[in-house]
Amino acid sequence: MDKDSRRWSEASEVISMFPSFVWKTRIEPGLRDAMCSPILKALADMRPDAPALEPGQGWQSAQDLHEHETMRELVSCIEHCTASVLRFLRIGTEECEITGCWATVLAPGASHKLHSHPNNFLSGVYYVRTGEGADTINFHDPRKQASVIRPPVVELTAENTDQVVVRVSDGTLLLFPSWLEHSVDANRGNDERISISFNLMFSSFAQRLSKPLW
Repeated sequence: MDKDSRRWSEASEVISMFPSFVWKTRIEPGLRDAMCSPILKALADMRPDAPALEPGQGWQSAQDLHEHETMRELVSCIEHCTASVLRFLRIGTEECEITGCWATVLAPGASHKLHSHPNNFLSGVYYVRTGEGADTINFHDPRKQASVIRPPVVELTAENTDQVVVRVSDGTLLLFPSWLEHSVDANRGNDERISISFNLMFSSFAQRLSKPLW
């Protein structure tokens, strides 16, 4: 028998190690629509005399939106999604709380550079108003050394790319690890892109979780 025709492998598997998760939720349309008008009005009231954003400009609110009554329903949605993520990660009974929450408005042509959210466990974003050309967010490979060698590929897949583009729409809520770097391409639409970002941290971090492990 030709030795090359013999079965040389008994079994094989691909082991996925240290995955980076992004949790994506679509808010029910009725609730999404009910939250939209109050949120837009609250943001407009924060800059009543400010001129309209010029192309390429962006605006961010203060970071206390989670304390506003108009954000109560959104905060409830965030809390429900966070509890689901903690169960998925088998974190246990540790509670998380919002440490900051702010709006970002990007005029046509405006973008958001690569960044992460230090000193938090989870971060997220809720999309109030998107549109064609303003409906994506980019997540970047956190393994810096993976870019040392960049061979050509015949097809981009989740296993060989250094960036994943996630498509979003009005009512999409994303949660992801705060260390996961992300960016937003220039708004190619005709209208402003409006989103609400937030950070979450364990409520008991200083009391319990920051103790030395040795």
